[in-house]
This record gives sequence, structure tokens and C-alpha cells, in this order.
Amino acid sequence: MCIGIPMRLVADGTVRATGEGRGQSESLDLMLVGAQPAGTWVLAFRGAAMRVLTEDEAQQTDAALDALQAVLSGDPRQDAHFADLLDREPQLPDHLKDLPR
Repeated sequence: MCIGIPMRLVADGTVRATGEGRGQSESLDLMLVGAQPAGTWVLAFRGAAMRVLTEDEAQQTDAALDALQAVLSGDPRQDAHFADLLDREPQLPDHLKDLPR
């Protein structure tokens, strides 16, 4: 599985810049996104900034990665990571609502 992670650039960069996110610090190639100022959020994968993210996109991606980590670790509080899905349309059909989680 290939998963990019959101990283905030901690220094201006034209070709490379250091990004920090999810407890990691990494030198990122900026060739796909161009020169970016410090503070810019990017989606990083295998040492490269794949695309520029808004702060909201970075937070949503981090939340999704937290949820994935919770599911994979068997965290019984999985619903806490999917609160945005509990009170919206469409709802689960009744026959699926009572399945064990």
C-alpha cells in the first residue's frame, strides 16, 4: 500500500526542503511542486513532495491516517475517528447497523 503523509515545510526551498509531519522529519524533493515557502503543507511520499495541500486538507489527511492506524491496531474506539460519518446522509441500512465492529 502506498500512502503519502502531510508534511509542513520548515524552511524555504527551491529544489529541496525539510518537511515535518507525523513525528518525522525528512528532506523532500520539490521538483513536482516547485519552490515553496516555509509553512507550506505538502503531501510527501518516498522523499518527494507530490502536491501542495491546504491546511484543512493536511488535517483531514492526518485524521484519516489516525483512523487507519486505529483500525489496524484493533482500537475499540474506532467510532471516535469517524465522527463526521455518524450524523450524515446516507445512513447505514438497519440490517447493517447492529453488526459487530
